[in-house]
Amino acid sequence: MTLTADRLAATAPGEPERRTTGQHRDPAIDAARAACLVVVFVLHAMMVGVSVGPQGPVLENALDGWAGFAPATWVVQVMPLFFVIGGYAGWTQWRRLQQKGSDAAAFVRGRLARLLRPAIVLVAVVASSLAALAAVGLPADVVATAGYRIGQPLWFLAVYIACSSLVPLMAGLHARHPLVTVSALFAVVVAVDATRFATGVDAIGYVNLLAVWLLVQQFGFFLADGSVERMPRGARLGVAAAGLGVLAVMTLAGPYSPDLFSNLNPPTACLVVLGVAQLALFTLVRPALRRWAERPRPQRTIARFGEWGMTLYLWHLPAFVLLAGALLVLHDVAGLSLPAPLSDEWWWGRPAWLLAAALVTAVFVRGFARWERSSTVVHPVGSRERVLGVPAMRTVPVGLAVPAGVVGVGAVLVLGFGVWTALLSLLLLGVALRGARSPRSPRSAATGYAAPTAAPA
Repeated sequence: MTLTADRLAATAPGEPERRTTGQHRDPAIDAARAACLVVVFVLHAMMVGVSVGPQGPVLENALDGWAGFAPATWVVQVMPLFFVIGGYAGWTQWRRLQQKGSDAAAFVRGRLARLLRPAIVLVAVVASSLAALAAVGLPADVVATAGYRIGQPLWFLAVYIACSSLVPLMAGLHARHPLVTVSALFAVVVAVDATRFATGVDAIGYVNLLAVWLLVQQFGFFLADGSVERMPRGARLGVAAAGLGVLAVMTLAGPYSPDLFSNLNPPTACLVVLGVAQLALFTLVRPALRRWAERPRPQRTIARFGEWGMTLYLWHLPAFVLLAGALLVLHDVAGLSLPAPLSDEWWWGRPAWLLAAALVTAVFVRGFARWERSSTVVHPVGSRERVLGVPAMRTVPVGLAVPAGVVGVGAVLVLGFGVWTALLSLLLLGVALRGARSPRSPRSAATGYAAPTAAPA
């Protein structure tokens, strides 16, 4: 499936916390996170284009060339909101751990445990599956394309590991110099954008992979400490309107694209401005969203997303690739019609496609979610502990574990799921997961808010 890199790579004391499922949580935060996952799923599913042309199968980004895509991104670009929620969750969990006497290393170990275990399973299963398909004769370019597309959303995991690991540091800066911290980060973002535009070297923009998302994560701290919601509702509405107005000027009269997904690759200041608007708007709807999310049926559904959100994020694209391959087989064997993307027939077929995509993804989630929910990786075994079931006599410092996790994820993102790349990735991710092992306690530090996942499109 050919989803373009630009689109696919493009494709967390406020109010009193409420108690759900035995933990202090805000149902509105969990509901917003679940909504982000749904938006990502639907958007990526709509991007899948499977048809047959004169030269054979055509696998493409179905939304390329659709005039309505750029305006739609102003609604479905949820990545800034997701990092705001991640900041809220990180700040809340870190404060709770501090109150229990835990240190920053314990916080980071908890994050690594939750994020890395399902990623290790993905790399192992996808790499071995693609190797098997290549061995039975599937063309090498098809195998490479499938691996590349499956790996594209991993950019989010790599960045999220880095940003999450810095929560204790950034929370300390927020406590002492909140406005200075965000101002300094914004200055870096603007300087990177300006240098990129002045030189024409897009690679410079990737410095903002950390600067942009750290800044937007910082917005979540303002949400968590109640600063934003102490503002009058009218003022917050004005901030949202001003943010969207500034964004319109930046994209319609400035150097930035009005396609907000192209602003993800590399990240730009547009996402910061959008994050400000989304933060303000979220606080306005938060009370109503909380009341809805506290109802029994929505509460159960949202809880499910919290249990297997990372699994859904990691496995929805492999599910789409499998389904796309099945459609091509059915076309050859049974003459199944595969209309060209954006044709009337294609649009009429989207409800059935979304249903099929949801069913196949649900199978993947059911099969692999246990790895996510079992991400408490430290267990007492006599005088030793086990990591992924393997006796572990030594731990890895979190200062080494975090870079190993980022590079391990980045390896398959940049190089694909080749055998040697996968082995390198698994080695690095194993080192990072070893860093999730506590040297003192048989309990995981992953308490409170779980690390959110979802992606962006």
